[in-house]
Formats: sequence, structure tokens, C-alpha cells
Amino acid sequence: MTRGIALIQGASRGIGLHFCKLLVSSRYKTKVIATCRDPQSATDLLALKQQHPDVVSILRLDVTSQSDIQETAQVVAQNFGSLDLLVNSSAMLHPSGKGETSLREVSAEGLSLALATNTIGPLMMAKYFSPLLMKGRGAFGAQSSDESKRHNAILVNMSAKVGSISDNGLGGWYSYRMSKSALNMATKCLSIELGRGKNKVVCVSLHPGTVETNLSRPYHKNVPKEKLFTPEQSVSYLMTIVDGLNMDRTGKCYSWNGSELPW
Repeated sequence: MTRGIALIQGASRGIGLHFCKLLVSSRYKTKVIATCRDPQSATDLLALKQQHPDVVSILRLDVTSQSDIQETAQVVAQNFGSLDLLVNSSAMLHPSGKGETSLREVSAEGLSLALATNTIGPLMMAKYFSPLLMKGRGAFGAQSSDESKRHNAILVNMSAKVGSISDNGLGGWYSYRMSKSALNMATKCLSIELGRGKNKVVCVSLHPGTVETNLSRPYHKNVPKEKLFTPEQSVSYLMTIVDGLNMDRTGKCYSWNGSELPW
């Protein structure tokens, strides 16, 4: 018996891949739908499916393509009927691979690509998959004894501490900061709309900490060793947060340690 159904967007590597690995483990026993832009080259994800052929499904999805998202939602609706957890995991720091350190390095192309991946894509995911989330069985989170506060599913947008406006004391990283700040606003708006009515969805942004991934690799040397997490560590911390979510905690941004991050 599986606990529920989760869709991980951006599942080919890093945090997304390790969400898949943890969710199919004996701890969660979840049926996982893993999406990524190029499944044929996602060797680690394909290996996970070989290990768990009955619970892992892989679908091609480019998060910057609205038609891809809409078509994939239709496939998931036909084959699964509902979702209990959606994690928007894919992210882009900047097309160059590093954040802009000054205004001179800002370009319209860089901004557009970061926003398309980090902000617009997750919002389009919410648009087309929210009907399936509202049909969820509430398999994740901490359900309230108050029937009016019970939720059907959880939507997680992977954000970042640098998306906090009030926490920004260094500047720079225009594309990434702006895209994550906008994502946080989308999360807040989603929490209000999907918190109405009978079938509710908890919507949160999560900051994974500094994780050993390709996105953060250029900046590892500036991070204390005890604050540089493996993807396994980070995802374990994040799922602990997910396990404790309810409607009282929707519409907020949480750091890997469970503390609330200011917008």
C-alpha cells in the first residue's frame, strides 16, 4: 500500500531527485510522478525507476512551456486522478551559471530566463495541477481536528533565503533574487485562493539551505562546512517541515530548520 501520490517537478538531479528517493523509501511509501526536461539523460532518475518500477513514473515536462505543463496535467489526471503533494523544484541561478554582482551584468535575457524557470513555471504548475491537488486525500502534513481546517494536499515551491526583501543586505543576484521574491508572492496568493472552500491546499515556500548542487557549486568555498548540506540532508529537513504543515501554516516561507523567513 502506498501512502499517497506526489509529483516532483525538476526531478532529474539535486533536491528534486532526492525528494523522489526519500518519498519512495520505506519511511514514506509514496507513489512518485517525476518530471524533468529530458528523461532519457536523467540516468539517476531512470535507475530509481528500475529499483521501484511499481511506484515511480517519469514524464517529460519543460517547466518553461505552458503547453507542456497543461498536457502533463491531463496525463496525470487520466492515470492517477489526484495528487497529495506537488513540489516545484527546478531552478536557475542565471544563464551564465553565476549571479550578477552588479547592475552592469544584468540583461533582459537573463532576467527573462530566470523568471520563466523560477517563477512563471511553478505558477503554471499550480494553475493546471491544483484541480488534482484539491482531490487529494490529505496524505501529507498534520491534519487538524477541526474539519474546517483540514487540507487535501500540499504545494511546495522551492524558494531561497535570498528571495527575502527584508533580509537582503548585500544586493546583487538580481535575476535570482527577483525570481524567488516573485515566487514567494505567488505562493502567498495561491495560499489564499486554494485555502477557500471545502477542498483546501496548503501552499508554502521552502528554503533548502546551501546545498551541494550544480546551482550553488560556484559559491561553496564561502560557506562554512557545517552549513553546506548534501541533497539528502536538505530534503530530510524539508520533509520534516512538510510533515508538520497544516492550514494554520499556509502562505508562509520556511527555512530548512523550520524557522519562518520574512518576505
